[in-house]
Amino acid sequence: MTTPLLHLDGISKSFGKVTVARNLSLSVRPGEALGIVGPNGAGKSSLFAMVSGDLRPDGGSVWLDGREVTDARPYARTRAGIGRTYQVPRPFEHLTVFENVLVCAHQGAGLKGRQAWTQAMDVLERTGLAGLANTPAGRLTLLQRKRLEVARAVGTGPRLLLLDEVAGGLTEPEVLELVSVVRQLHAEGLSVVWIEHVVHALVRTVSRMICLAGGDVVADGAPRQVLADPKVRELYLGSGPETELTDAADAADAADKAGGPGDTEATGEERA
Repeated sequence: MTTPLLHLDGISKSFGKVTVARNLSLSVRPGEALGIVGPNGAGKSSLFAMVSGDLRPDGGSVWLDGREVTDARPYARTRAGIGRTYQVPRPFEHLTVFENVLVCAHQGAGLKGRQAWTQAMDVLERTGLAGLANTPAGRLTLLQRKRLEVARAVGTGPRLLLLDEVAGGLTEPEVLELVSVVRQLHAEGLSVVWIEHVVHALVRTVSRMICLAGGDVVADGAPRQVLADPKVRELYLGSGPETELTDAADAADAADKAGGPGDTEATGEERA
């Protein structure tokens, strides 16, 4: 049996009377793209924090590629191959786009000199930011800042990329551009776990989806299967015969069959 790249073994976490993880177990295979949905307050971002080391679970353990990292500090987990984004991008605004990614290649991946420079430029090319390399991060649009947030995480040289609502606040065409970037990164071999409320972005990207609520996994399976689950429909959007969850899945399928803009690779400054 293949060793999971990420394995959470019975983790629990509470803040007072609020439980964000209740004996939760979850595995992510090497090369897998997993989407996570759930209502606000379901514990999704707290889950990421326990994986990245920003938050310690009250119980249970965190494993990366067969090695327990529950007690490892965040920087050690980054060096071990976990890269993550945050819901609100906070780049070094006085530094250029290139310098922001260079810092991550140097401090996160532990690269020096020419190696760090080369990795930073490679990441900018892969995320469609090469044309903005010399632009101060403080001048970027929201889409560009979201791309930079992804680029900074990729700059650390991860094997596992955690994306926390990177599509939030974007227009529909901008979401499709970002989806294209994430799909390309996954195609290159990165394992991706993506928390997102823009459901159709997940449907276009992931092969597996889970729904979190009340600290538990309430559904786990193929995206359309999870989105059609009555428990998910009620927890996430409320009960009813029609929901925008399944509408999002249908729209994503139709766009893919039509060869929509989300299937093209985002490149260069004309997309930025």
